[in-house]
Amino acid sequence: MHSSDRSREDIRRFVAQAARQDQFLEVVGGEEARARFHRHLDLSPRGEERVPLSAALGRVLSADVTADVDVPGFDRSVVDGFAVRAADTVGAAEDRPVALRLNDEVLAAGHAPELTVEPGTATVIATGGMLPRGADAVVMVETTEAVERPDGLFVTLTRPATPGAFVAAAGSDIGRGEVVLRKGQILTSREIGVLAAIGLGEVAVVRRPRVAILSTGDEIVAPGQPIRTGAVYDSNGAILAAAVAELGGEPVPLGIAPDEDEALERLVARGLDCDALLLSGGTSKGAGDRSHRIVARLSDPGIVAHGVALKPGKPLCLAVTGGKPVVILPGFPTSAMFTFHSFVAPVIRALAGLPPALAEEVAATLPVRLGSERGRTEYVMVSLVHGAGEDELAAYPLSKGSGAVTAFSHADGFLAIDAQAEAVEAGTPVSVQLLGRSLTPADLIVVGSQCIGLNAVLGRLIGEGMTVKALNVGSMGGLAAARRGECDIAPVHLMDPATGAYNTPFLAPGLDLVTGYRRMQGIVFRRGDPRFEGRTAQEAVAGVAGLADCILINRNAGSGTRILTDRLLGPARPTGYWTQAKSHNAVAVAVAQNRADWGVAIETAATLYGLGFLPLQEEHYDFVVPAARRDRPAVRRFVEALEMPEVAEALRAMGFIR
Repeated sequence: MHSSDRSREDIRRFVAQAARQDQFLEVVGGEEARARFHRHLDLSPRGEERVPLSAALGRVLSADVTADVDVPGFDRSVVDGFAVRAADTVGAAEDRPVALRLNDEVLAAGHAPELTVEPGTATVIATGGMLPRGADAVVMVETTEAVERPDGLFVTLTRPATPGAFVAAAGSDIGRGEVVLRKGQILTSREIGVLAAIGLGEVAVVRRPRVAILSTGDEIVAPGQPIRTGAVYDSNGAILAAAVAELGGEPVPLGIAPDEDEALERLVARGLDCDALLLSGGTSKGAGDRSHRIVARLSDPGIVAHGVALKPGKPLCLAVTGGKPVVILPGFPTSAMFTFHSFVAPVIRALAGLPPALAEEVAATLPVRLGSERGRTEYVMVSLVHGAGEDELAAYPLSKGSGAVTAFSHADGFLAIDAQAEAVEAGTPVSVQLLGRSLTPADLIVVGSQCIGLNAVLGRLIGEGMTVKALNVGSMGGLAAARRGECDIAPVHLMDPATGAYNTPFLAPGLDLVTGYRRMQGIVFRRGDPRFEGRTAQEAVAGVAGLADCILINRNAGSGTRILTDRLLGPARPTGYWTQAKSHNAVAVAVAQNRADWGVAIETAATLYGLGFLPLQEEHYDFVVPAARRDRPAVRRFVEALEMPEVAEALRAMGFIR
C-alpha cells in the first residue's frame, strides 16, 4: 500500500473511532467514579514485614508496641552533683550551711552504686548516674562547696533539697507493660527514638505497597536520552514514582511502552504482579492510544469508569482486577497529577496505612499553670484537645522532662515561654506550632488516670478505626478536665478519706459516672522479706512504719493511691514518705531494685515485677463523663465496649474485674 493510502486509512480509522467514542464508556461525576472504584478495591494494608530501626523511618506500625523495660530503668540523676537525703538538708542557708560527709564512691553513668547514703552523708553522682539506696534527691555541684577536714571530705550546702529534686524516676518516661506506640503510627525520628529506648533492634511494619508505573507512547523518551523532533521527555514516570514514595509506597518503574499492543500487553501483565498499576497516556482519542484497549480486556470487574466529568482529567480510566487498582492517567502532566492526587493517592495511603498530614500554627489556651526557669527561652511540648467550645483548643503540657523520649512522640506541637517569664498562668492564650502534622481532632479524648487495663477498651476501639487521644494527668487532673469540658472520658480512682467511698463524692453538677472495673491495691514488697511475708497489709504497715531502715516509695499527691496510702498511714510518716513515684510501675520497680522496701500499688504491677503482694483494698477505677458529651457516638461506643464479654475477659486476664 502506498504511504499516502496508509495515511488516508489511518485518518478514516481515527475518524470512525472518534465518532463511536467507544473508549469513553460513560462520562460520570467524580464522586460516582470514586464510589465505583472503591467498591471493588481491597483497601487494607498490604501485609507485614520486620525491618531494622535503621530502615524504619517513615514506615507504619503493623501492631502495638509494648515496652518490656522501664525507661529510665532506674532512678537517675539529671545533673552533676551529690546524691543526698533531703531530710539532711533541711534548714540549709547561706549563713547556716549544712555539711555532709562524702562517701568513698563516685557514681558515674553505667555503674551500679555499692554504698548506701546514710544520714549525714552524700555521694558524688554524675549526670545519668544511678541513685543509691538511702538517697532521695540530688543537689547540683554548682550550689555546693567541697571542704577537706582532718576527719575527711565534706560537701557544704547553702540551699535545702526537696525529695525528688534533679532525679528522673524509674519508669517515669515509659513503664514496663505500657503500650508506647500504636498500630498505624507513622515512624518518625521521634518514634524511632522510643523504639530504641526500649531496646528494639527491629520492628514490625506495614509492607509498602508495590506500585508499578508505566508510561506509554511512541513520543515518550526517557530522561537522559537524546530527544528527537516531536518527542517529549517522560516527566510523568518520574513524578509518579516520587509521589508514590512520598505516600509510603514502593515505586516499580516499568519504563516506557511503545504504541504497540504486544509490548504494552506484556508490560501490563508484569505490572499486575504488583499491588497496583499506574499507566499514563493512551486513554484518550488519539490514533495511537492503546492503553484503554489493553486494560479493557481485564475482568473481575475490569474497567469501572472511563471518562470523568473533571477539568483537567476527563480521560481518566479506572479499573480493578482481583482487588487491585489499575489506573490510566491522562498523558498531560497537569492532568495526570490532578487525577493522581484526587483518585489514586487516597488508595495508596490506605494500602500503606498512611493518613494525610498538614503543618500549621494554631491558637490555644493553657489549662494549667506552667512554671518556667527565668533566663532561658523554654519550648514546651503540648498535646491539644478541644475545649467546651468546638473552636476552642486546650494545650496540655507534656511534662516528662528533658530526658524523656516520648514527649515528641505524644506531642501535637510546642509553645515558647519567654526567657524573662517565671510562669504562664492557667487560662493564658498561647500559640502552638504544630509538629509537621495536621491537627485532626480525635474521635475520643481520654484525660485522667492511666491504667494498662484501659488499653483493653481503647485498643478495641482503635482496632475498629476510632482515633483516640489519651493524656495521663492523674485522677484529679482528669476530674478538672471533665469539669472544664476538655475531655470525653476522665478515668479516676479517687477515694473519699472520710467515708472510703470511691469517685461518687467527687462528682460535680454536669458530670456523670460510668462504672469501670475493680483493681486490687495493696502492699508490694520483695518476696521473702519477713517484715511483710505472711502478714496482712495493716499488720505489716504497723510493724514497719517506725523502722528507719525500711524505706517506703510513696505516690504523688493528688493520685488516688496517695489518698489510700495516707488513710492507711494516718499520722505516721515512714522513711521515704516524701519520695513520690508517679505510677504503679515506678513504685514496683523501686522495690524490685532494692531502692525501697515497700509501697502501695495495684496487684498487676506486683505481678509484672515478681513482687510479693498484700491485698489492701479493692478500688473502683471508673470513668467521669461530662453530661454534655454523653451522647457523642465515640462516648456511647466506649460505654458499649466496656460491656463486651471479650473486653471483660481481657481485663480479667490482667487481674481486673468488671
